[in-house]
Amino acid sequence: MGSGKLILCCPMTSLRIGRHPARNCTRNGFQNFTFPMLNIFELIDDSVSTFRWLVGVCAAIGFTLMPPVGLAVEHKPAFDREIRPILAAKCMHCHGPDAKTRHADLRLDDSRSLSRVAKKNTQGISEILVRIRAQDDDLKMPPPDSKIVLTKQEIESISSWIESGAGYQAHWSFVSQKRPTLPAAVFFPGDGGNVRSAAVENSIDRFVQQRLSQENLQPASPAEPATLIRRVTLDLTGLPPDLREVSAFVADDSPGAYELLVDRLLNSPRYGEHMAATWLDAARYADTDGYQNDRLRYQHAWRDWVVMALNENLPYDQFIIEQIAGDLLPKATLKQQIATGFGRNHRINSEDGSIPNEWHVEYVADRVDTIGTVFMGLTIGCARCHEHKYDPITQKEYYRLFAYFNNVPEWGVGPNNGNSPPFIDVPENWQSLSPGNDQPVTPEPVVLRQARQEAGNGLRRPQPGGPSTVMVMHELPQPRPTYMLLRGRYDAPDRSEQLAPGIPASLGSANAAGTQRNRLDLARWLVQPDHPLTARVAVNRIWQHFFGTGLVKTSENFGAQGDRPSHPELLDWLAVEFVESQWDIKSLQRMIVLSATYRQRSATNATAMEQDPENRLLARGPRLRLSAFAMRDCALTAAGLLAEQIGGPPVKPYMPADIWSSISNNKYEQGTGVDLYRRSLYTYWRRTIPPPTMINFNSATREFCSVRNDRTNTPLQALTLMNNVVFVESARMLAERTLREIPSPSVESQIRFAFASITARQLRVQELDLLREAALSFRQHFQTSSEAAEQLLSMGEHPRDNSLASVELATLTMVCSLILNLDEAITKE
Repeated sequence: MGSGKLILCCPMTSLRIGRHPARNCTRNGFQNFTFPMLNIFELIDDSVSTFRWLVGVCAAIGFTLMPPVGLAVEHKPAFDREIRPILAAKCMHCHGPDAKTRHADLRLDDSRSLSRVAKKNTQGISEILVRIRAQDDDLKMPPPDSKIVLTKQEIESISSWIESGAGYQAHWSFVSQKRPTLPAAVFFPGDGGNVRSAAVENSIDRFVQQRLSQENLQPASPAEPATLIRRVTLDLTGLPPDLREVSAFVADDSPGAYELLVDRLLNSPRYGEHMAATWLDAARYADTDGYQNDRLRYQHAWRDWVVMALNENLPYDQFIIEQIAGDLLPKATLKQQIATGFGRNHRINSEDGSIPNEWHVEYVADRVDTIGTVFMGLTIGCARCHEHKYDPITQKEYYRLFAYFNNVPEWGVGPNNGNSPPFIDVPENWQSLSPGNDQPVTPEPVVLRQARQEAGNGLRRPQPGGPSTVMVMHELPQPRPTYMLLRGRYDAPDRSEQLAPGIPASLGSANAAGTQRNRLDLARWLVQPDHPLTARVAVNRIWQHFFGTGLVKTSENFGAQGDRPSHPELLDWLAVEFVESQWDIKSLQRMIVLSATYRQRSATNATAMEQDPENRLLARGPRLRLSAFAMRDCALTAAGLLAEQIGGPPVKPYMPADIWSSISNNKYEQGTGVDLYRRSLYTYWRRTIPPPTMINFNSATREFCSVRNDRTNTPLQALTLMNNVVFVESARMLAERTLREIPSPSVESQIRFAFASITARQLRVQELDLLREAALSFRQHFQTSSEAAEQLLSMGEHPRDNSLASVELATLTMVCSLILNLDEAITKE
């Protein structure tokens, strides 16, 4: 024991214990204090007990105590963090909440039932240990025929948990968040004396640095100014900064320069357009009904409401309330009524032979599933046909949620084209209506007509709404009765009990008990400060927007089958901060992008990459491929083509003329003029044939709610960037712009300008050499093939500048195309 070392870490202080002064060494703003273990352990014979005592003493004075090498400190597995995931993955399918599939009447998700088989009895025997260690196939759990096997490490973890008393904690996400204590203040490398930084004291960084210290990792140094302005501009607007903005920021070393940049971007009208894109994915927004017929609809007024609400920084609690139940608010306005289009974005079937009752059930179920995923991060839909297999949601509770959305005066079959009732008329200048004129228009009642009566078809369809309408939520005068549907079938209601609207007991709140009787009550319950999920789920998706992965990786699932948070205290701290800031979205985003964590370089080293390949520990800045929307919009911006009009009907940019013919008689009618160059947010979205460029780069299909899209890498993506009309035309227009702004005969200057326009940084010497060689090769080709030059320059509808020589323009067009195809051009560094 005398040769051991005891290490204490504390922020920038001195310490003396007994007769032995500290020996200091500074690392990452901390001082490490090392003492001979013999002298410290003189007080107590039991070194492990001494260590535990010291942990408590040091914690009280702000120290972190690291166990010395060679000292075996007993590890007590935490049930919620280490044991529950094993049980959820390997055991709860047969021993979970669903009574119909439960074996031996044993629930491992219930504390009393679990305690009965986990804790040792008077003979010192734990039934779970006996079963998981058994060699006899008749006793062994999981049973061999299940093909599920517990690993040696999992068995050891369960054994250690039982030996330490088999303690139980409720699943972390079902317990209301409380503000955790902030770790000690830290300074990231290079930040302490950086006048550009406002975030040397950012609470986010405290939690991140604490975790990095635990993992023996150091944060990366700050990103270069040019990299940082491109990163934050892309993140907040979905567009690149122009060269003048980059130059001004790089040259500005005044205090608060970065904060001023962030505030300007948050107030840009481009902000709301960019942030709306992921919300449209979550809300399954599209311009057609889906299913086989996939008839057109007019729902763009709701999309424009989202952009407006985000630009105006509508508090998130109000953002939720208005979309779920804006029509039920006292003195509801037209805008609040339009907001409820969220609940009508689902697919609608208009196929001949459809059964209205069947599809009405599907629409209501879609609303329940969407509310569960978007606002609570739960797979509530798993309880439609049976008890949820893993989370404490019963089938009856599912249909009590169903009852909230079962009172819309809608018809299960849609019209052949147009909006399905209920819908309202929307005036052309609705966004600028004064408060006195911003009053709702009551939806007309459903009017059914006989479809194709002359052909003997008895299917009845509703009278459709036209281009000046938007579909909204509305309540029936008398609630429609709701029953549990056996196996989820529309034609198998259990009429023994009519169900009133209500919330799952596992998420119940004393403040809300017995009061949730309509959609407005449900919405208000969701935004109660003590709701355990709403703020966490929102904060997590906002974090995901900036870092690519949420603090909880499975942003769609906070239940037992989902991932645990990488930084649970940080998640809870941000959730509480979000609520206490009056649900201020921009304030939360500002805090994130001002943090040193966000502003790190994205480059890393082999050790950190091996230890943390997905950057879950946040030892480096985010590096992600741009979304499909941002990729197209950035190309148009660099080319000077992007049309900045906000809102309005969807547009039809470049797509193959026969794109729709495979499943429809409708022909894709490509737009003209500025409609070809509008932001991708406004692209016409047909569910059965969504824009191929967007789908190639992993956009959501919008058939269902989607809050997380995985990124893939395929050859088709490279072919799209090289050959798609929008990217080739953008390369041509960037080349024209370059030749006009840099008329110098020096191709190096022109290449530098084009490269900086796309990447926001200056070329390195080696890179310039490679691009110069490419330009020479392209010029030689076009000098010998004028037809190839003319063919290249004819791509796209935008008129060509005939004052520019064909060979020079074609050469620089190919150089610009090459740059647009670089990894750096389509990546947020």
